[in-house]
Amino acid sequence: MRKTKPTGGKPELAAQRLDKWLWAARFYKTRRLAAEAVSGGKVHINGNRAKPSKDIKIFDKLSISKNSFLWDITILGINARRRPAKEAVLLYQEDEASLQRRLEQIAFKKASELSHPKAERPNKKQRRQIHRFKYSD
Repeated sequence: MRKTKPTGGKPELAAQRLDKWLWAARFYKTRRLAAEAVSGGKVHINGNRAKPSKDIKIFDKLSISKNSFLWDITILGINARRRPAKEAVLLYQEDEASLQRRLEQIAFKKASELSHPKAERPNKKQRRQIHRFKYSD
C-alpha cells in the first residue's frame, strides 16, 4: 500500500509491519528482536496483543514494554528504511504520563545504583596487598 506525496516526491507508506516499524523507530536493534518482543506479548496495538506481521497505520496507539520500562506512544509516521535516531523520534509521540513514569523509574534506578555501588575487582596494587596480608608470616 503506497501513496505518493502531492509534491511528487518519494512514495509514502500508508501501513507497515509492526516488527519493521519497531526496528525503524529504533526501539529494537534488529527486526528479529522486535518480532520476538511482539510474539512475547511485550507490544500491544490499541490495547490488543498483536503478531509481528500486523500492519500498523498512522495514529495507532502502541504500548511497548522493554527492560522494565513502558512506553505509551502514538504513531505519527512510517519509514520504509531505518534512519538516524534524530529522525526516528519523529515517527512517534509519547504520552506525557508515560514519559513522566519512565523518568521517575530512571531516577529511582540511578538512586538505587548510587546507594548500592557494584563491587569491582581489585586492581593489581590491591591484589598484592591482599596477597601480603593473607600470606605474611
